[in-house]
Order: sequence, then structure tokens, then C-alpha cells
Amino acid sequence: MSAARFFVSGRVQGVFFRASTRAQAQQLGLRGLARNLADGRVEVVAVGDADSLDALERWLHEGSPRARVDRVLREEATGHAVGEGFSIA
Repeated sequence: MSAARFFVSGRVQGVFFRASTRAQAQQLGLRGLARNLADGRVEVVAVGDADSLDALERWLHEGSPRARVDRVLREEATGHAVGEGFSIA
């Protein structure tokens, strides 16, 4: 199992980005969370196999149909506790 933390910038709040991210993550068999940050970005923490995390990262660069993704930053996620499934906050 691997874990990654993504920070997605652009028009990613109020455009169903988190819900679309959850659906994509579930299709990829990932667990984790997506949440809005006060600075307008969305943070995504995901846990699963490396190939699925890479696929999620590729998807995050496109995002939901109404989103405009300007930038995706990825870092290794260590010490992030995530429950079962994929939640949004």
C-alpha cells in the first residue's frame, strides 16, 4: 500500500470536484478523503496501490467537467490516517 497527498489549484471548489474525485477514487479501489481548503485549493489524501494513485493523479489534472485545474502538487503521505472508503469534507 502506498499513500499520496495532492493539492489541486484552480476553479475546483463549487464545481462538484470533491464528489467527482470520490467517484474516481472508488472506481480505482482507493480509500481516503477530499476536502476544500480555505485558500481555494482541494486537498486529496489517497491510499492504495501505486498504479491506482498514479491514475488518480492523471485524473486530477482534468477534474470534474466544470472544474478548471491549474496545478496539481503531489507528495508522499505518511502518518495520514484514513478510514474505510473515500469521504469528502
